[in-house]
Amino acid sequence: MKKADVVSFFARLAEDNPHPETELESVNDYTLLVAVVLSAQATDAGVNKATRRLFAVVDTPEKMVALGEDALKQHIKTIGLFNTKAKNVIALSKALIADHDGQVPADRDALEALPGVGRKTANVVMNVAFGAETFAVDTHLFRIANRTGLAPGKTPLAVEKKLDRIVPQPFRLHAHHWLILHGRYVCKARKPECWRCTVADLCAYKPKTPPPGA
Repeated sequence: MKKADVVSFFARLAEDNPHPETELESVNDYTLLVAVVLSAQATDAGVNKATRRLFAVVDTPEKMVALGEDALKQHIKTIGLFNTKAKNVIALSKALIADHDGQVPADRDALEALPGVGRKTANVVMNVAFGAETFAVDTHLFRIANRTGLAPGKTPLAVEKKLDRIVPQPFRLHAHHWLILHGRYVCKARKPECWRCTVADLCAYKPKTPPPGA
């Protein structure tokens, strides 16, 4: 995609949604980190449903450790892979207490060193909690980057690095949210809704899907 088209691509997404936000619910940086860890291979809506009651009583690493793994499992048992995730959340909470005075570090390497935290999770936390210009490549963003021709790559890391090179200001801070939300609600995996896509003319995807009833 040409540089001018990249600018137009994000300008249109920004016009539709000037202030995009993560759909994961949290009350502070710590609960954001936990929510993102829990969201792996799960929907944001499913995570929110499970964590609303949890975060009402547990909003620090210390409280999570005191809650314990078994009780945590009861809160998140509706989320996929909840056994492993509960173990990781307790372990990362202990690590935050031991190594970071109970605070979420504003450093991607330090975040990735925590149990259950991969690069995508670290990028989300860096972006949402600390305002870093990071690109968290989930399945939606990976699909859009390749389908549209915006930032093709064979791996999430390749797509991330390409986005980091091509996304200009003032779009860098919110770029990954625009792409994720566009993939979730418009450029869907099985049936992309091209007829209502604001960037369809800039997209490499063929053939364009017709509107319902056409």
